[in-house]
Amino acid sequence: MTSSDARSSATSGTSSAAFQSTATSFSPQAIWGRELRHYRQAVGLTQAQLAQKVHFSESLISGIETGHLPASPEFAQCCDEALSTGGALLRLLDWRKGQVFPSWFGKWRDKEQVATTLRTYQPLLVPGLLQTEAYARTVLRGSEEAVAARLNRQGILTREDPKPPIFRCVLDEAVLYRPIGGPAVMREQLEHLVAVVGPRLSVQIVPHGMHSGLLGGFVIATLEGGSDVLYAETAVRGITTSDVEDVAAAIERFEAIRTEALPLAMSLELIRKAMEDKWT
Repeated sequence: MTSSDARSSATSGTSSAAFQSTATSFSPQAIWGRELRHYRQAVGLTQAQLAQKVHFSESLISGIETGHLPASPEFAQCCDEALSTGGALLRLLDWRKGQVFPSWFGKWRDKEQVATTLRTYQPLLVPGLLQTEAYARTVLRGSEEAVAARLNRQGILTREDPKPPIFRCVLDEAVLYRPIGGPAVMREQLEHLVAVVGPRLSVQIVPHGMHSGLLGGFVIATLEGGSDVLYAETAVRGITTSDVEDVAAAIERFEAIRTEALPLAMSLELIRKAMEDKWT
């Protein structure tokens, strides 16, 4: 983290600043990364050499050591064996047992953090990665720990190394009109949706009516190497799966929904119209 990043995180209370934040140097994830660097350097290995030994990419190791990416138990165990740490790195991952994410969500978060592409369709709410602080606080019923964790997740969209994932988001038009937190919160949230759009991030809207996305929301993560993982929420928990048939069905459904969505420019105009007509 640069000094300017640190100053921004410390002094800004706005949701846009929170969105721009990345893992702090004192987060458990960053501390774990420094421990990995310590053990790697102690045996005289470069990141590239360690990558060859553990069969994980050099970019992943770099991201983990800087605190920008999480380490999975499998990764920690491979590093323990390669660096002869006696299992220290795997034991140090115990910090994750006390984190605010439900246990079933942790598996998805690990995939989300290392994804090269994310594709999501959401019929009810703005997805967590695009929520403002105020919107997230309402959805999470005021839990400050959960809000902070959600905003921290959003750091993947603004990181520099590795590159942010390509993010393709499709929303049902109803999301623009559902009152989450009141007019001021909704207007800020819709302004944020417009502001974050760029070459690697798009937001499209499916107009009101019958369409292919009425069965529920989901996210597809494409990982380095091209494999895909699906996350879908149920009434009681989220499910993360790499089942080939499930993933293929989700990809097919996403493409069908996206063909029914408005083009990007028209979608942004619809978002602005909702801001003026409903949330002014």
